[in-house]
Amino acid sequence: MSQTMVHNASRAPERSILEALGRRSLVLVGMMGAGKSSVGRKLAIRLVLPFVDADTEIESAAGMSIPEIFEVRGEPEFRSGEARVIARLLEAGPQVLATGGGAYMNPDTRDLIGQKGVSIWLKADFDVLIKRIRRRTDRPLLRTADPEATLKRLIAERYPVYTLADLTIESRDVSHEVIVDEIIEALAAHFSAAEGSPA
Repeated sequence: MSQTMVHNASRAPERSILEALGRRSLVLVGMMGAGKSSVGRKLAIRLVLPFVDADTEIESAAGMSIPEIFEVRGEPEFRSGEARVIARLLEAGPQVLATGGGAYMNPDTRDLIGQKGVSIWLKADFDVLIKRIRRRTDRPLLRTADPEATLKRLIAERYPVYTLADLTIESRDVSHEVIVDEIIEALAAHFSAAEGSPA
């Protein structure tokens, strides 16, 4: 087998995923610290798609950081702005879109993602999340007297909703490439099953 044929064979799952995706976006959902942005960037490179971080876009639209938005305008206004920004971004697929931890909790946003995207929950255990989150100081929802208790509460609230995502991938302490491989495999199986299902 020639080098070109080997390369093309290795690209086959990516090519079939892109064809099945069409104008839709791959939307990463999950808790802060689950790796949505870092894994999303690698996934975008692998699929040769643009990568967009919804939080970055929200900050750009508001002209302030997310902690500042929370402080100055409050969480409800942040959430309504987040919903508007994600709705706009979903018009621009195909792309890999990383969303904030609370975005998927909004029923309207969830419906839009269902229409215009394929949702992938990066599911991380509490221990993995708290270890990663401790390295950061820019998590407004964890600026509490007991961040661990707050994180446990958020997990209890959000995980039942995250299970509604199209795919679930375990986010754990392995290389991002391993997680991306698993996403590619899951997407290929997802689209293959969709093709095989009756209309």
